[in-house]
This record gives sequence, C-alpha cells and structure tokens, in this order.
Amino acid sequence: MYKSPAIPYVAPFAIFMALLALQSTGLLPGLADQLIRLVILSAVIWFFARPALDFRIKNFAGTLGISFAIFVIWILPDILFPGYRHSILFENAILGSIKNPLTDAERSNTLVLGLRALRAIIIVPMVEELFWRGWLMRWLIKPDFQSVPLGAFTQSAFWITAVLFAAEHGPYWDVGLVAGILF
Repeated sequence: MYKSPAIPYVAPFAIFMALLALQSTGLLPGLADQLIRLVILSAVIWFFARPALDFRIKNFAGTLGISFAIFVIWILPDILFPGYRHSILFENAILGSIKNPLTDAERSNTLVLGLRALRAIIIVPMVEELFWRGWLMRWLIKPDFQSVPLGAFTQSAFWITAVLFAAEHGPYWDVGLVAGILF
C-alpha cells in the first residue's frame, strides 16, 4: 500500500511535530489553531494510520488502571509541590521552559478548551503510541519491525524508547519517563 511499511506509524507523529512547530510561530489564533490541528491530525490518522490501528481492548481493567495511574502521575506532582517544576532540573536551556500557549481569552473559551482536550485525550495518545511503541520500539528490536509482534521486549529497545519518550516531553520529562515505562 505504501512505499514504506513505517508510514502508518511515523507519518502521524511527523505531522503532529510539524504542527507543534507551527503553533510556536503564533501564526494561527487559538481557535483556528486548535481546529486545524484536530482536523489535520484526524485526517492523517484516517488516511495513513488506519491500517495500523486496532481498537480492541484486550485487558479492560488493566487499561483503565494504567490510564488512571498516568493521569495521577501527570497531575499529582504539580498539585502536591506547586512550583517544583520551575527548578533547573526541569526548566533549562536543553529542556526549555513551561509556557502556556493559550491567551487568557482562549483559556476561558469553552470551544478552544474542548478541542484541545479532545486532541489531548484521543488524538495525541494514538499518534504517540503508533510512533513510540508501534514502530520505534519494534524497529529498534529489528529493522523489519513488522516481523516483531506488538509488545515484544528487549532491554535496550525498552529503555531507548522510554528515555526518548521522556525527552519529547521537555520540562515534564520525569512524568514522561514514568508514563513511558508504564506504557
């Protein structure tokens, strides 16, 4: 179907990263940015990644448990220790700093927040899982990644993927690492 079997796994992530770069330019206002990113990423998933998607849940309780744990891990440190993330360990020249890309008006716009939440809850996890664990982890085990079953494990592929996943999350690398390990 595609010249490379990696396209369904890599293309959505590449487009996602390109859209993040576009967001940092500030060329699109909040609502347009949220809507465009949601539509483009949904289309990329539909047209490119659909052959790689399987929505069957094999372990419902485990899936819910990990989802809840990730939510708690991602939110709880900032609630328990306000401001800790502003230390040099999390904000520096390599990791960047925490910036809210939304203006005050956008933060009070229900539609902007709804579109952003929809993307964060549905689109981003699909894009990330396709790339990090659907493709990269298997490719690190064997370049003919399609011959490697999902869930296959080697120490090196596991840790390389977990550390790169953490690095992708910049100042949130600590919770990114824990999430990457759990995933």
